Amino acid sequence: MPALNVEFSDRELEDLRQIAKERGTSMKALVREAAAADIARHRALQEGAEEFRRFFASHADEFAAAFPDDEPRARGAGRAA
Repeated sequence: MPALNVEFSDRELEDLRQIAKERGTSMKALVREAAAADIARHRALQEGAEEFRRFFASHADEFAAAFPDDEPRARGAGRAA
């Protein structure tokens, strides 16, 4: 399995040791779990954003009617001749 060397400050290492000890796990497992949780969170946010874009696109006319002040101006609108 590929590996990654990560540098921590002395304070961060001490905190990691303490947390791992409190949880009854290794520092390696603690860091791996934290990274895996962040990856899962990132994926969920990406999927949620994509779902929102699809929803918004499929209801664009309804949003435009409900919030006309938020619609972009037509090109050239409001310009003096």
